[in-house]
Amino acid sequence: MSWKKICTAADVPENALAKFEVDGIEILVANYGAGYRAFPPRCPHMEEPLCESGMLFDGLMTCSKHLWQWDMRTGGMLGMAEKELLFYEIKQEGEDLYANIEQELVYEDDDEAEEEDDDDFFNA
Repeated sequence: MSWKKICTAADVPENALAKFEVDGIEILVANYGAGYRAFPPRCPHMEEPLCESGMLFDGLMTCSKHLWQWDMRTGGMLGMAEKELLFYEIKQEGEDLYANIEQELVYEDDDEAEEEDDDDFFNA
């Protein structure tokens, strides 16, 4: 495991999102009141920057672009969301927040997945 310090707890007020960079990797941290979540800074739908369009209230994060939602308490999808958020494991030690960063988490692009499916079809 490779635990890296992201920020202090005070850097992310309750019901807020804050973007940080750790070893060249951008990470968004959500303080949902009962804890923290760390994840890539873009919506898995259309790569909308969640630091601009993400809204966090009562443990629910909503991308205001297309109203996809995730429950920060469970990490699960809600409503219209069709893709899970990818999460970095996060822990708090004293006032510091750390994420387990083995590698950058990246969402699979739907177009790339469709191209791979097409290749499999034509190469069969």
